[in-house]
Amino acid sequence: MEPDKLNKVIEAAKLYYLLDYNQNDIAKMLGVSRPTVSRLLQTAKNEGIVEIKIRDSVEDSHKIASQLEQRFNLKKAIVVSVPQYEDHLIKNYLGEKAAAYLHEIVKDGDIIGVTWGTTLYHVAIDLKQSFVKDVKVVQLKGGVSHSETHTYASEILYLFGKAFNTSPLHLPLPAIVDHVVVKQAMEADRHIRKIIETGKQANIAMFTCGPIKSESLLFQLGYFTDEDLQMLYSKAVGDICSRFFDKDGNICNESLNERTLGIDLEEFKKKEYSILVAGGAQKIDGIHGALKGEYANVLITDQYTAQFLLDKEK
Repeated sequence: MEPDKLNKVIEAAKLYYLLDYNQNDIAKMLGVSRPTVSRLLQTAKNEGIVEIKIRDSVEDSHKIASQLEQRFNLKKAIVVSVPQYEDHLIKNYLGEKAAAYLHEIVKDGDIIGVTWGTTLYHVAIDLKQSFVKDVKVVQLKGGVSHSETHTYASEILYLFGKAFNTSPLHLPLPAIVDHVVVKQAMEADRHIRKIIETGKQANIAMFTCGPIKSESLLFQLGYFTDEDLQMLYSKAVGDICSRFFDKDGNICNESLNERTLGIDLEEFKKKEYSILVAGGAQKIDGIHGALKGEYANVLITDQYTAQFLLDKEK
């Protein structure tokens, strides 16, 4: 191709594809006809000067999901495409997908265990009415706080119960108490024991993992002593059901764990569906630790977090 023509092809391509000028404007700027501009742009594609790639976010998400399933031995991974890596947006998108997935898998006679927090609240508000029979919904950990911070525990249980036509079982206790003898006394009550036992029997558990940050919901509820906080900040990467674990998924502090009311982490490994719904930069280490600990067999996350999780494994 002659140098003059090549220069015109490149100039037309830059104006059209990089600077968003239309073909009429380009024709005036280059002093040629509009059909000539069209031919120049076609030449740019034919000669490989311009390469057009269509990025299919759905296809990318399926590919990353498959990689997560293989790497972390998951039954299912759902990777949600979010427009920006911002927590409030991520929770909205994950809530919608998690609600749809739950609607898809729940069948007659299932027991659904749920935790609380803003992520689960976004799931709850997106739940659709499900025409199933004899389903139970049970709270997997205590939700009474020592502060005015909102846990959404009551709203979540109400909305889950409404969606699955059942009266939910509340666990009307704090998540963590000061002394193990207090926990033992609470669990000795036959009504409390029955609720915790139902949580253990749940074949579906839906939960999130909390980050180790002072602004995290669990850290605002007045449960922790200064000694507890010092230990958590030094060792923990996240919590599930208010039970804290390290980067390998191991319980961080047995003393704190023994004062926690709700099902043990080991119970999550026994579920038919153990569904972790979480995403965002602050939760990457927690999600990774939870997957290393094999507490989830289903992961619902965003595409950015999914890629970070795969990168951590390289």
